[in-house]
Amino acid sequence: MPTTQSERDEMGMSRYPVSDDADLGAGIIGFAIVFLSYSLVVVTFPLSLFFCFKVVHEYERAVIFRLGRLKSGGSRGIFFVLPCIESYTKVDIRSSVFDVPPQEVLTKDSVTVSVDAVLYYRVSNAIIAITNVANAHQSTRLLAQTTLRNILGTKNLHELLAEREGINSSMAVALEVATESWGIKVERVEITDVRLPVQLQRAMAAEGEAAREARAKVIAAEGEQKASRALKEASDVMSESPAALQLRYLQTLTTISAEKNSTVIFPLPVDLIMQLMKGGRGNDDNS
Repeated sequence: MPTTQSERDEMGMSRYPVSDDADLGAGIIGFAIVFLSYSLVVVTFPLSLFFCFKVVHEYERAVIFRLGRLKSGGSRGIFFVLPCIESYTKVDIRSSVFDVPPQEVLTKDSVTVSVDAVLYYRVSNAIIAITNVANAHQSTRLLAQTTLRNILGTKNLHELLAEREGINSSMAVALEVATESWGIKVERVEITDVRLPVQLQRAMAAEGEAAREARAKVIAAEGEQKASRALKEASDVMSESPAALQLRYLQTLTTISAEKNSTVIFPLPVDLIMQLMKGGRGNDDNS
């Protein structure tokens, strides 16, 4: 049956001025052709059943055209197609995945990187996907490549490496807004890999190594500073008690004898050393 202008606008069809006389003439001719088609089905029954009944799966929708005009609704399961005047197109509404080819992108800070991404989408409206765009799948994939380059071109290199979640969300929103009129629903966009030039990788590795070496030197210097303070405090404690120095001396001998058994040690009493030190000081005073 012919549709009105408002129905054509709601279905996303082109707006062409149609006069009432033309609609009336088309309606009469269309009715006659439909009547002839039904008559052909009846005459060729039951052979016509093999050509008129069609089946689509649960995950598919059939968009039917009668005399070039769209029939409302998307059929599924078993439906009837009149011979010669009706045609249909099957549309898969399952989620599809598209591996975006590597894109050479120039970032905001003038660094060339190669980026890979994955796009997940599905057909949300089969009628619009057929009537509003010639090839919804190809259009969505080309738009995904363009959107990827445009969005990454506004980001610096460190933002591209550290803020992938935010970039994925912004790409999904941009694609969803653009593909809504095509009957496409963008479910997810993921950046899978970012490849840097070899020279830039070497420069970043050298920078990271230098930064780690600088931090290591700072940490070592802080350790030595703390160790020197601890040694100073230990020496102050030992100077107050001569027995503590003797015990430390014995601990050192125990450690050396446990680790290096081939070393020959001759213990020298600390008291003898103290007497020698006192004797040296007395001679200096006398002189």
